[in-house]
Amino acid sequence: MRAAVLHETGQDKLEVLDDVEAVGFGPGKVRIRIRATGLCHSDISAMNGVLPQPAPFVPGHEGAGEIIDVGEGVGGLKQGDRVLLCWLPACGVCPSCKRGQTELCLAGFLNAGTPNFRRPGGDVFGFAGTGTFAEEVVVDAACAVPIPDDVPFDIAALIGCGVTTGLGAAINTADVEAGSSVAVIGCGGVGISAIQGARLKGAAQIVAVDPVATRREAALRFGATEAVSPDELGDAKQRITAGEGFDYVFEVVGKSATARTAYETTRRGGTLCIVGAGAMDDFLQLNMFELFFDEKRILPSMYGGGDVLTSYERAIALWRAGRIDLEGLITHRVPLAEINDALAQMRTGEALRTCVEI
Repeated sequence: MRAAVLHETGQDKLEVLDDVEAVGFGPGKVRIRIRATGLCHSDISAMNGVLPQPAPFVPGHEGAGEIIDVGEGVGGLKQGDRVLLCWLPACGVCPSCKRGQTELCLAGFLNAGTPNFRRPGGDVFGFAGTGTFAEEVVVDAACAVPIPDDVPFDIAALIGCGVTTGLGAAINTADVEAGSSVAVIGCGGVGISAIQGARLKGAAQIVAVDPVATRREAALRFGATEAVSPDELGDAKQRITAGEGFDYVFEVVGKSATARTAYETTRRGGTLCIVGAGAMDDFLQLNMFELFFDEKRILPSMYGGGDVLTSYERAIALWRAGRIDLEGLITHRVPLAEINDALAQMRTGEALRTCVEI
């Protein structure tokens, strides 16, 4: 079968090969024919080594498709079911799951160390235990979440990561208050979803911050009340909040420099929500006096900060009701053979989300 493979961490292009085999099928597993997958910035971060991932590997973790085989002992799933892939399934028995913090379950991360694929030259891993830049993938049954027939594969794929992450940051983690002021730094697919979440929660002012003009323009269509470049953020803070700072600031870039800016843009007693996934050697510096004196809440948000299955259902319900726009997030579509074009669109900021049709 065909799959896009990164041979070594640090390479900036994928090779689309036709000699890749999905492996690991057996009890408790399902085999899925991928129909659509989104390109998330986390895929690029894994390629360049910001996020740890054994290589060689098949990127992609935001996918949807059809079950083509079900292993022994799998209940509730059957051949032909339409599913989205959950790259962080909950085991249900670990301390995090028992506390109700299923988004912190580590079972899914352990899958990243087991090869999902094989080539004549040896084993190939799947990013985050999945690897959706492939025609087929074998995953734990818990990773396959059934979707209703009226949800297209491309929409389901987005719900599998970016939409759930952004919406959940605003709704679950920050719990934005109606009438509040919000700034969102980084307006790709996840940032735009955070903007939509803040709008749903009733924020009065939502300022989108991004260096790319087309993304700023898009943010206004999705609910931002104003869109500025990073060097205009200080002026927006002064005009909108009289210099005090925003009630909520979302950092959706994953860099210490933007996180520091976000902290300084948050009012005293306000909330800074960290959504971007950054590198282990990139440190955010805060002094102990400002931590005490400013009393700002710093809230990291992992995968939307809540039960992902509930978040999936909520996103589908909001999409059906016309309360969120998911079709508009998909600005580009490419076949798997043109995956490197999609990577370029993501790196330049040209795309909000590119759908790879497989």
